[in-house]
Order: sequence, then structure tokens, then C-alpha cells
Amino acid sequence: MRNDQPGQVAPGLWCLGRRESNVYLLQGTRETMLISGGTSYILPDVLEQLASFGLEPGSISKCLILHAHFDHVGIIPYFKRTYLHMDIYALQRGWDILKMDKAVATINEYSRLTAEQMHLAERLQDYDLNWGQDISGTTIREGDTIDLGGRTVRIIETPGHSSCSLTAYVPEIKALFPSDGGGIPFDQEIIPSGNSNFTLYQQSLHKLVDLETDFICADHYGTVSGEEARGYIRESIRSAAEYRRLVEKVYRREQDREKTVAHLVKLILDTRPDYFLPEAILTGVTRQMVRHIAGEMDS
Repeated sequence: MRNDQPGQVAPGLWCLGRRESNVYLLQGTRETMLISGGTSYILPDVLEQLASFGLEPGSISKCLILHAHFDHVGIIPYFKRTYLHMDIYALQRGWDILKMDKAVATINEYSRLTAEQMHLAERLQDYDLNWGQDISGTTIREGDTIDLGGRTVRIIETPGHSSCSLTAYVPEIKALFPSDGGGIPFDQEIIPSGNSNFTLYQQSLHKLVDLETDFICADHYGTVSGEEARGYIRESIRSAAEYRRLVEKVYRREQDREKTVAHLVKLILDTRPDYFLPEAILTGVTRQMVRHIAGEMDS
């Protein structure tokens, strides 16, 4: 079952944000963690939801970055600058990216573009949301666990969507937080998102397939629960293989990477007109995937 609305997912687990951009609040008996950072423009929604659900933002002591793309770190600068005690966790590769001037400029620019696309830019004028070199935290790696008290957050490195992608798994409630590395549950489909390296993306999905999951907590378009959650990663593997075959088919026909990108972007825009990414960003994402798949075909 899919649910794209904010609210309580399970005891001590809350989905916050908007339909197209989600973050999660996970409560343990000792500490509370914000999982993922969403797009910058969801901050007013998140603050309102915390208040309406009776959750105190100052009680959040930890935040986990699942990967360092602009639409997954957007509200973190506000929380870190407002609540100095908050510890931010990311893979070393994630911190490396977030210390690059070019990457930070891209995060801030794409955050602005997406807020404008959603007609929500004006609501952010009173908040300090730009990334900068003042944001730092703790490095984590494959196999690490973060104990919140009664809830253990297990770290699984799952590169492919990005070079810094990780998945969090909470065994006590069988909740999986794969970010875009698990495929995006848009409407009734699963959108593959092997942006940086499609082969690694497919391999990472296989790392997750045997985990017991009652909840898939996605960063876009909400949660998947119950029987669908238990088969979600297997379906995501199938969807990824199907999309790869499509890319290969179009590239064989076009024999040109940019023409392949243009064909695929048009297909996406025609079939998913209400998808949240602006066309310019969608084109860049598709170009990354085509570059990798076509490169492997040409080698």
C-alpha cells in the first residue's frame, strides 16, 4: 500500500514534508533522528507538521544524509544552524561533495530552480537555507549502526544513484530508507534512478532484496507498506532492468547520446507531466544515465 501524505507511519516514525519531497522523524527512547533533508521549500511544511503532531524540533539530536543531492539536503542548513547540538551523519564521499564549492553552488541553484518550479520560492525568504562550508558532521560507513535507544539505524552503502548514496535500515520495525537508490514510487510505478552509475545502482538493489521490510520510506512520494513493501525492492530490480533495456534500444536506434537523452526526456514529460523536477534538471539526470549505459555498450 502506498501513502504520499505526511503523518505517523509507525509508532515513533513520522513522514514529513510534501507529496514529492519527504523526510522522516525516527524516535528512540534516548534520541531522535531526522532521516534525509528533502528539498529546501518543504521547510515551512515540516515546521508546521512538527507542531501539529506535537513533536519538538529542538529534541532532534541527529540527522542522516542519505546522499548529497540538492533535493535530499535542503532543510539541513536551517536545522543545523538553529539547533547547534544536532549531529549530521554522511558517508565520507558525501562530505567530500558537500565541501566542493561547485557542488554547493549547484545545490543552492537547483534548490532555487525547484522552488520556483513549484511556485514556492517566496515562502523561503525568511529562512537561511543555503548550503555553506559551516555545515559539518560525522562520517559513517558500511556496517555502522547508530543507536537511538530501542531503535538501531544500520548503514548500508548503496552507490549508483550517486557515488555517496547510502540506505538506512531499522530492523526493530523493518523499515528501509533507501532514498532514490531504491527506486522512486511515483503513482503506481517505480522509477529507476541510477543516475551516476546504472550498473552499480542495479548491484546495490540486490544488496537490499533479502532484508525484511514492512515499510519502504522513500524520499519522494511517500511510503510503501505491507505486502507491497515486502516485494518492493524485487519490483525495483525488475523496473531497473526494463528501463535499461529501453535506454539500450533507443541508443541503438539513434546512435547518438544527445538524441537518446532528448527522446527519453520527452517520454518522461509526456507520461509524467506532474513530476516535480524541472525539465533542465531532468535532462541532466537522464544525460548521466545515458552516458553510463551508452559507455558500457560502446566499450
